[in-house]
Amino acid sequence: MNSYNGMMNNNNLMGMMNGMNMPQQDYLSRMSVNNFPHYDIIKVKGQNGADAFQMAPNSKVLLLDENDPLVWFVQTDGAGYKTVTPYTITPFQPAPPVDLNSLEQRLAALEEKMYAKSYNGTNKQRKSNTRNEQFDETSNTAG
Repeated sequence: MNSYNGMMNNNNLMGMMNGMNMPQQDYLSRMSVNNFPHYDIIKVKGQNGADAFQMAPNSKVLLLDENDPLVWFVQTDGAGYKTVTPYTITPFQPAPPVDLNSLEQRLAALEEKMYAKSYNGTNKQRKSNTRNEQFDETSNTAG
């Protein structure tokens, strides 16, 4: 009888070991693409569509307008009253890279125009006045 009990114990042990792996295998076999959450873009046609969209109290949602480049931010308060706010959307355009050489050239051209000698001498006079003011400031701070 000891050998029979030993066989039963071995069978029970094997069954328990298989049983331990089975839940994992069952879980993995049941797991498929269909079990993952499904996300989608909600589309409406104009403000009437956004106003007609049914929502629970204390909810928020973005609705894409099919007619115009708008997205509707719709929210409800605790009583279920809805607020619908439109926002314009446009495709993102990255800023062009800054060309430092071009900026330096443009700045030099502007400085040249600003300090260029004019026919009536006013720019030259302004330039010399600016230099005199700077000299006066430095002499006042040094003394």
